[in-house]
Amino acid sequence: MQATAYTYDPETRGGSVLLDDGTPVPFDAAAFDAGGLRLLRPGQRVRIETEGAEDGPRITLVTLQTF
Repeated sequence: MQATAYTYDPETRGGSVLLDDGTPVPFDAAAFDAGGLRLLRPGQRVRIETEGAEDGPRITLVTLQTF
């Protein structure tokens, strides 16, 4: 699934993305680290993997979108 980086805190390595429908979804350091990224800037297109949908999706991986 694709999204847009919305917030990112380099100290906690957590932040949030915006889904294409505008829904913000938070991610934690584990999801950020799983993608192997060093930095994330607001506005960057990212690829995310999620699990669960009952209480809203939980992001398990954030990485840069490549074509």
